[in-house]
Amino acid sequence: MNRRVLTVLLCAFLVAGGCSLLVYRIIGARMSGARQSATTRVVSASGDIKLGTVLTASNISTTEIAGALPKGVILKPEAVIGRGVIADISQGEAILESRLAPAGSGGGLASTIRKGMRACAIKVDEVVGVAGFVTPGMRVDVLVAGEPPGSSNGAAGTQVRTLLQNIEVLSAGTDIQKDAEGKPQQVRVVNLLVTPEQAQVLSLASSLNPGGAQGHIQLALRNPLDTEVAQVAGTGMAQLFTGGGASPVSPRPGPARLAPKPAPKVYSIEVYNGSQRSEQKFVSPEGNQ
Repeated sequence: MNRRVLTVLLCAFLVAGGCSLLVYRIIGARMSGARQSATTRVVSASGDIKLGTVLTASNISTTEIAGALPKGVILKPEAVIGRGVIADISQGEAILESRLAPAGSGGGLASTIRKGMRACAIKVDEVVGVAGFVTPGMRVDVLVAGEPPGSSNGAAGTQVRTLLQNIEVLSAGTDIQKDAEGKPQQVRVVNLLVTPEQAQVLSLASSLNPGGAQGHIQLALRNPLDTEVAQVAGTGMAQLFTGGGASPVSPRPGPARLAPKPAPKVYSIEVYNGSQRSEQKFVSPEGNQ
């Protein structure tokens, strides 16, 4: 092969190699810069953080997130210190505004109460309303049983009414955490998340004498996914012995009323005496009977 041709080919290979290396470095630098610009350092949890915890500097760290940031992510550590946690946060998870109580509201149970809602406590015992199985986050119905006010000598009998449905449990006793092992705990007080109007209803129901003549409150546990409000009629003690169906109360019979007698038939006769005219009325013989 001609020596001049070999020289030209060698120069071409060298130029091609140099251009390829230059393009590789330019593209690599741009991709590296793009990766660095798409990464953002955000505030995260240094360990598992439980609901109700007031955050301190030891609870938080930082981590880098590539791409689009989650909604409500916090970038500055000083923005989370001193705020209460209203939902469990796992280690390494980015801390979001939706997981924290407003600044200044503190921690504990109060920080978990949503705006416009109230925490209302009701007393239960170890048996009533499956209280041993009620844990924070579950849903319950509130029932009241007793004799209606104003009933004389128990004439109306014991009745049960469903006061509230699909109510969230904030805490069972002093525990606002879910049991990691799922074990039930016997408690005497359950805090429910209700509206101000529902809180008034619960307050009236709580004023009843538990287990006494007036009545008591009971909780009915429900599936958290079942949010339908059922139209439930009240049940009376008498209905338990009549097939369980709701039957209308028959009114007490009163004194019998006699049918009124039909009005007697009256006949009218005109009598003319000269120029004088008069009218006389006679009752039919059937009307005198």
